[in-house]
Amino acid sequence: MKLFGYFRSSAAFRVRIALNLKGLTYEDAFIHLRRGDQRGADFLAVNPQGLVPALEIDEDTLIQSMAIAEYLEETHPQPPLLPVDPPGRARVRALAAIVACDIHPINNLRVLRYLSRPLGHDQAAIETWYNHWIATGFEAFERLLTGDRNTGEFCHGDRPGLADIALVPQIVNSERYRLDLSPYPTIARIYASCMNLDAFAAAHPNNQPDRDD
Repeated sequence: MKLFGYFRSSAAFRVRIALNLKGLTYEDAFIHLRRGDQRGADFLAVNPQGLVPALEIDEDTLIQSMAIAEYLEETHPQPPLLPVDPPGRARVRALAAIVACDIHPINNLRVLRYLSRPLGHDQAAIETWYNHWIATGFEAFERLLTGDRNTGEFCHGDRPGLADIALVPQIVNSERYRLDLSPYPTIARIYASCMNLDAFAAAHPNNQPDRDD
């Protein structure tokens, strides 16, 4: 397996966690998003969307982090990332989607650059935008966790899964923009539980070979 990623990409972070939880080894291919590597012809031949991650497996190339995680779940079912019961699976997928579909897409690098360059917003305005959408999503996520008996040490029960894979990178992103996490004690507790696991700690941006300052 070859993973095309960038140390600070939260979507690539998700896939690194999933691969680690499944105990799968992979080769890194680094795509430096801030230098524009994703727009080069070589990478566009891998993923015409010009986004990371992309995961090459034999002759197949997979894109989109949540689709990759679901592929890994289907092809390497142990340890599972989803519960066995349909309501539980739907709950976990919904929690993951709050991050992957609602928070992250309007806060990723290309959106922030568009706010800055064509639209002319300064850094303070961009940080306000960024934290507003994380806080909006986390408020709902926190209520869903605290109001559900299925919440355990992790988002669903006492084993990490797809929802935790989506949540942890978003928390790391929020730390970069100094979002106050005190209103979200359950989220913070689950984050601490995740980061005590090698699969999450090893996937952290600070622990990637392509990390820069």
